[in-house]
Amino acid sequence: MSERPIPANPLREGLRLERTPEPCALVIFGASGDLARSKLVPALYSLARDHRLPAAFSVVGMGRTPLSPEAFRDQLREGVTQHARHPVDPALWESFARGLTYVAGNPRDPEAYARLRSELERLDRERGTEGRRVFYLAVPPSVVGEIVRNLERAGLHRAPAPGWVRVVIEKPFGRDLESARALNREVLGVLAEDQVYRIDHYLGKETVQNLLVFRFANGIFEPIWNRRYVDHVQITVAEEIGVEGRGGYYEEAGALRDMVQNHLLQLLALVAMEPPIAFEAGAVRDEKVKVLRAIRPLAVPEIVTRAVRGQYGRGTIAGEAVPAYREEAGVAPDSATESFAAVTFHLDTWRWADVPFSLRSGKRLPKRATEIAIQFRRVPHPLLGRAVSAELEPNVLTLRIQPDEGISLTFGAKVPGPALTVRPVHMDFRYGSSFAGSAPTAYERLLLDCMLGDATLFIRGDEVEAAWAAVTPVLEAWEAEAPRDFPNYEAGTWGPKEAEEMLAREGRRWRRL
Repeated sequence: MSERPIPANPLREGLRLERTPEPCALVIFGASGDLARSKLVPALYSLARDHRLPAAFSVVGMGRTPLSPEAFRDQLREGVTQHARHPVDPALWESFARGLTYVAGNPRDPEAYARLRSELERLDRERGTEGRRVFYLAVPPSVVGEIVRNLERAGLHRAPAPGWVRVVIEKPFGRDLESARALNREVLGVLAEDQVYRIDHYLGKETVQNLLVFRFANGIFEPIWNRRYVDHVQITVAEEIGVEGRGGYYEEAGALRDMVQNHLLQLLALVAMEPPIAFEAGAVRDEKVKVLRAIRPLAVPEIVTRAVRGQYGRGTIAGEAVPAYREEAGVAPDSATESFAAVTFHLDTWRWADVPFSLRSGKRLPKRATEIAIQFRRVPHPLLGRAVSAELEPNVLTLRIQPDEGISLTFGAKVPGPALTVRPVHMDFRYGSSFAGSAPTAYERLLLDCMLGDATLFIRGDEVEAAWAAVTPVLEAWEAEAPRDFPNYEAGTWGPKEAEEMLAREGRRWRRL
């Protein structure tokens, strides 16, 4: 999909400048929901605290819940107090809260948009936002198309200069390849691609961004970042929590849709992409799309051996008994929804031919952790003797994304003493100890980038479709045949035994995090 040049490019010589956006209004659809209260507005307050927002910045909440602007501000202050990186400063909050207002209305009701337009025009006059607007759709996917059409009916999908309109869409973007294509057609029938910011908050995490810097700013790793030296890649997103009261949503999604199609495939694309010609939106996203399109589709017979699903039963986590998935609120007692998914993909590219990329994600696993592990090939000759060489662990480069952000490298070293004994040791870099202060949250980075017009860390429409193309065959195979053994792993363990067997068939094993 073509992208128009971004005005006022925030990049210079490949690096992003520190800039403050122009005065603008951010409209949050679904403003009375948890995302606005716990993530979006705390992120905006932290940006204001760090002097990254203009004084005239404004937030307009829109939701079905009847709220006065005062009640809306009180609700948001409570969320900021609980979730922002910085404590609430009364003077700063008073200034920040002047730009918070609320419009009650059902986003499906076209008449509500007349009230919204009137409020935005008031902000243009009184706060100088001049038609610069971000519409943040913190709503279920089924409402997205209708909101976009209502914006068009109200004339809010375009703005004369110096104004602009950008629309942020939360995941999931579709349920499969067909629905993603349909939603793209619907959205792009109203908006230009460069107006659409499909958000995946994983791409705002510091370690994910650092992956690009690590690869392309250090000459020692890029020469070995290929099939000649890499044995395989593992990407893990493990969660201790269950569905946390979102059983109804999770029943419709499952681990493959909820995590693998977006978060894990985005991480895969960043690991496997070729060097872009510049660190800017079009170039970076072009290379990511190439990777996703190069994923070899899994044929039905392969899905049995290269894709594993699981559902947790009762178990113990951190010393506390937890219920089975089927006992969670909103979950059917005979549910066939997977809470764990593992799949191995291959890329049909020169760089990565025959290198497996194994992805896994699950709920009620022993710990919360997200990491990318690059395991290198073993040494080709038993120079130190067969007994010693057999015990050598392969070199592993690990990028920890959460919760303990950092990068580590494992290599073999001789143990002091007369005997030739080799032991693995680790070189470890940790963000917390290397850089002072707390890092901005993912939503801080992504909201700021959207206001600046930098779409580098957002997902383009063809990326979404390419990612769905990779996982849709697995979804269809799983939906065609119900699992016979759910629940098949105990809460507090690392998933079903079939996931271990999937890697063991090729002489590999999952890392113990």
